[in-house]
Amino acid sequence: MKRVRLFGFAKITRQYVPAAGLAFLLSFAARAEILAASASPSMGKAKQQAEANGFIFETSHDEIVAKARQEGKLRALIGWDPPNHPHLIAAFKKKYPFIDVHLEEISGSEAGQRFFLELKAGRVRNWDVLHINTDHYGDFPPYLKKFDIRGMADHGVLAIPDGMIDPKARNAVALGNIVDVVGYNRHMISGEKVPNALEDFLKPEFKGRKFFTDIRPLAYAALVPELGVAGLVDYAKKLAAQEPVWVRGFTRAYTAIMAGEHALHSFGNYNAIIRVARKDPRGSLAFKVVEPVPVRIHEPQGVYRLAEHPYAALLWLEFQAGPEGQKIIDQYEPLKSSIYAPGSELEKLIRGRRISVKGWDNWQAYTQWVGLLTEAFGFPKAQVK
Repeated sequence: MKRVRLFGFAKITRQYVPAAGLAFLLSFAARAEILAASASPSMGKAKQQAEANGFIFETSHDEIVAKARQEGKLRALIGWDPPNHPHLIAAFKKKYPFIDVHLEEISGSEAGQRFFLELKAGRVRNWDVLHINTDHYGDFPPYLKKFDIRGMADHGVLAIPDGMIDPKARNAVALGNIVDVVGYNRHMISGEKVPNALEDFLKPEFKGRKFFTDIRPLAYAALVPELGVAGLVDYAKKLAAQEPVWVRGFTRAYTAIMAGEHALHSFGNYNAIIRVARKDPRGSLAFKVVEPVPVRIHEPQGVYRLAEHPYAALLWLEFQAGPEGQKIIDQYEPLKSSIYAPGSELEKLIRGRRISVKGWDNWQAYTQWVGLLTEAFGFPKAQVK
């Protein structure tokens, strides 16, 4: 649903996630059954069109499973934290016991940069699934196998929600999201006094080292699709004039808030709050969802074009996108599931709320937005590291 109203900065479009709808009510299996029963003629047309564009389009999930059985192995380079790996492997092998799984983590900008350079130089071998470094997202599609994942999902061959799949490249899948919320220490500031809107942080009572703000405006850049560049640049300047305590890193910031060093964070990762809160015996940490909710696509993966086990890789992507994989990601990552996965914790968190998404269509622009907002902040240095 789209509505237009005034919101301080300018005239904007309101975006809502529906509280219910066919996509949320149908199970993956039921959706696949319905599509398979009703779309057989269009399936053939979709396959023909995909192959004309150089894509591989399988028309049967059973055939994908049969080919994966012949392959028998899977090697995946992923961004999920290592403590998550044993749980993902165990659940995947319970579903596909004939596939031997090896996972390795790649994390951080430096590691991602090195890997991409090796990829360009043709030195990457022995991987079936690649974690796609977001700094180079636009350059990755040529290195991915041209499976028409989007087409196969649309026709029920693969049970992957549409929102997870790049509609343009068609062969990249983002298995999670980062959602940003306002975090605070409930023993230092009451929930009623915590800002309910972005503009509340600009009130006089929040001036002068009253809250944390991260020097990297990742959450604020994700608000540009809803509020516009000019509005956010103006807001960033006004927020900087409030003289916040500049910080780098959400885990460090929320640990300090939990310890009572500061009361409030203007915007931070929801999953970081929960991760720190799980170690908090006093239950100090709390959060408030402020709209529009900043949402960022997270953990994009694809099948490597030189994969030795490409069909096992397809099943791996599908598994992570499905209810079992998303539940594990919620529990052990934690809470980096996808807002597009029905029933995931993040889908429930933002359900019915107005959101602003760093999505498939603005990867390159997002990097520019971060730079503009950092400049509007005045290129601050972290006072808490």
